[in-house]
Amino acid sequence: MLQIRCKNNNVTKSFPEGTSLLEVYKEYADELQFPYPVVSAKVNNASQGLKFRLFQNRDVEFLDAREGSGYRVYVRSLSFVLYKATSDVFPGSKLFIEHPLSRGYYCNVKKRNGDPLTEEDVNLIRNRMQEIVDADMPFRRHEATTEEAVRVFAERGFSDKVKLLESCGQIYSDYYTLGDTADYYYGPLVPSAGYLKIWDVEYLNGGMLLRSPDRKEPTKLAEKLDMPKTFAMFAEKVRWDIIMRLSNVGDVNKAILKGHASELIQVSEALQEKKIVQIAEEIDRRFRDEENPIRIVLITGPSSSGKSTLCKRLSVQLLACGLRPISFSTDDYFVNRVDTPLLPNGDYDFDNIRAVDCELLEDHLMRLMNGERVEVPEYNFTTGKREYNGKKLKLKSDSVLIIEGIHALNPLLTQKLPDSVKFKVYVSALTSVSLDDHNWIPTRDNRLLRRIIRDYNKGAFTARETISHWKNVCDAEEKWIFPFQETADVMFNSAFNIEFAVLRTHAEVILASVPKNCPEYSEAHRLLKFIHYFIPVDDKEIPPTSIMREFLGGSSFKYAR
Repeated sequence: MLQIRCKNNNVTKSFPEGTSLLEVYKEYADELQFPYPVVSAKVNNASQGLKFRLFQNRDVEFLDAREGSGYRVYVRSLSFVLYKATSDVFPGSKLFIEHPLSRGYYCNVKKRNGDPLTEEDVNLIRNRMQEIVDADMPFRRHEATTEEAVRVFAERGFSDKVKLLESCGQIYSDYYTLGDTADYYYGPLVPSAGYLKIWDVEYLNGGMLLRSPDRKEPTKLAEKLDMPKTFAMFAEKVRWDIIMRLSNVGDVNKAILKGHASELIQVSEALQEKKIVQIAEEIDRRFRDEENPIRIVLITGPSSSGKSTLCKRLSVQLLACGLRPISFSTDDYFVNRVDTPLLPNGDYDFDNIRAVDCELLEDHLMRLMNGERVEVPEYNFTTGKREYNGKKLKLKSDSVLIIEGIHALNPLLTQKLPDSVKFKVYVSALTSVSLDDHNWIPTRDNRLLRRIIRDYNKGAFTARETISHWKNVCDAEEKWIFPFQETADVMFNSAFNIEFAVLRTHAEVILASVPKNCPEYSEAHRLLKFIHYFIPVDDKEIPPTSIMREFLGGSSFKYAR
């Protein structure tokens, strides 16, 4: 008999060898009384599906869709139902689940006859999805040699999955079937389609939006947001991927194997520099508008998006336009640490808008706009105090002020200034290369890996500590940053198609240091698993002015702190 400890209530019970997690959960269900349906579990801190069978003593923690890995299991399974329904309704069609959008997932469908997708088509797909859910069709996992899995997908015309599996170097690969439909997913699924009660699909911008449960209340749909600027940026990224023939990880790996890594880096850097030049030229044009000249550039984005480097590179391009950029960070206006708001657990909430002295910052901006010379503070992160060290600013006739920080687009910071003098920039690793047509990489994974590497290299935090803080960081982004991203005049995507191949060379050893006996191991294990799909690339070709250097080290720019 096995000894299985349920971490949800710290109770240990005995089970026969080969017992599934679902059978274990049924034994514990009455005691646990989950408020929402359980969809997956962690076994010794590694995510597993409920059909996973136990053959040794283990710790088990059951999860619903509120927890990150449980939510991913739910959405992954929902994506398979969408793919099967689309294939059943439109045989020979191709489904592309492209990117998160509007608290859902934007999808494109290419029908065999080339006709565009219509609202009626989406209704047919929705009806078929509901039939699959109502029938409680089981998901079946198949473990096969990679050669066999490649054959399965080659026969079905899945070149994206063939390239991925051929280039990832794995001996064995799992794939799944739903009825007679086969697909590949890099993580577990729910046992059957009947688990998927909360979802919808609707027509959107020539494609469709797959809607999923609210993370905090999984019994209702996540509220949809109108995000036209974000959609336009995503559409631009997809167009470039098609032009460069780099739509998925298999494409990137094949290019690396052919010796094109250096070229991919150079093109990615060139595309970003081209975008920065365009932003600088637009700022210059509006700066010289006689009726409504802009004087302040506000740059914001979530953690590890590359704000600091973008600020510096944009300053260089503004100089090339004949302007004199003057920049500072909203971090310098932090209140003294003892006055910082607290999180429920008692930690300092540095991401809270109340951690910034908004009144002082706005007063300084007003005085600068009036032509005054202002002594601005510098925050000492060692002492936790704001200091005045003689740094004085004054805007001249050719000066433009650049303000960078996570709250830069929050109206509370600049509410007394007219919108006509502001130019707003939102930067983030907004898109990423997909594993294949049905497996996207969560956009936050770029930033989390960047932050883990930067924190480790600076000696600030271990990978375990960075991961443990990440949920609070994400919660703060939802509250203080994302609500304002659509107010930006321009969006800048700081992600690279080859980024994960470069990050892998740094992240592997750091992630491997996370102990298996801590909760953070689950996330470290997941990140390690998916970066192994990428063929590693040395960072020697990354230029010193690259946004990537902000995280890898070796930047030619000087950063505060």
